[in-house]
Amino acid sequence: MPDGSLPRTLRDADALLAAGLIGAEQAPAIAAVAERYAISVTPAVAALIGAPDDPIARQYIPDAAELVTAPDEIEDPTADAPFTPVKGVVHRYPDRALLKPLLACPVYCRFCFRREVVGPDGGLLTEAELDAAIAWFARTPQVREAILTGGDPLMLSPRRLGEILARLAAIPHLEVLRIHTRVPVADPGRVTAALVAAMDLEKPIFLCLHANHAREFSPAARAAVGRLTRAGIPVLGQSVLLAGVNDSEEALEGLFRAMLSVRVKPYYLHQLDLAPGTARFRVAPEHGRALLRALRGRVTGLAWPTYVQELPDGGGKMPIGPGIA
Repeated sequence: MPDGSLPRTLRDADALLAAGLIGAEQAPAIAAVAERYAISVTPAVAALIGAPDDPIARQYIPDAAELVTAPDEIEDPTADAPFTPVKGVVHRYPDRALLKPLLACPVYCRFCFRREVVGPDGGLLTEAELDAAIAWFARTPQVREAILTGGDPLMLSPRRLGEILARLAAIPHLEVLRIHTRVPVADPGRVTAALVAAMDLEKPIFLCLHANHAREFSPAARAAVGRLTRAGIPVLGQSVLLAGVNDSEEALEGLFRAMLSVRVKPYYLHQLDLAPGTARFRVAPEHGRALLRALRGRVTGLAWPTYVQELPDGGGKMPIGPGIA
């Protein structure tokens, strides 16, 4: 970060310019991007940015290329909409379903597959909508796992998060609860004792942490993850293979080792979804397989994620290698 600590989250081109994270010549184009896609760079993330083209900046600083949609890019690349039985729920797999209680995030990744719908207005479910969503889980016995996502569920207050988790945990056929989040690395101060206590349940709960580069595990992020793991919450790592961020052997090895160093098990490495304006992040699957093949034997099996690609039309995740050879 060029100019010392920042007291607030940066949400527009003027704020990014004032913080020294973009140049004056970039500001008009980034202001145009902001009219379509949300911007948010927390102080914790801004502090990690050393140069405009570094792996952290590339994930979070907008670019004019976001307004160029490639022919194969689609607004809803994971097909959430066709699998939404009630607002806030996505039921794509037989035994598990997503609950999206809000659509706000601490940061807005420039490659996000929900970038058309997330934003600071929050997309918060009303009380009636939340009741309807939880009632759907209660009357759908084939669903055994509820996955809180969004948006980022850890943007909820500890009280609200605890209420939602308790209501889901009270449904007998729900055997596992899961939370997908960026908060521990993007806004680690939110991981308070009260937030951790909200996840203290008798029913199994897993937290999936999204991080793409080893440098995201700052001292504050490591402390936040530690508060979770010391409370007995298993933490799994999810990453997206991104050009200019982690598409090298060294970057992936560093990421996986950083995860293990804070007791995060690498779980999924995602092939980039075809969201609009994300072409600059694409890595060919063949290159992804070659990277992982090169790491075989160099890193422990504990560091080995499953490399997956989302199938079209809501087909779900398909492992794409590498094979044994």
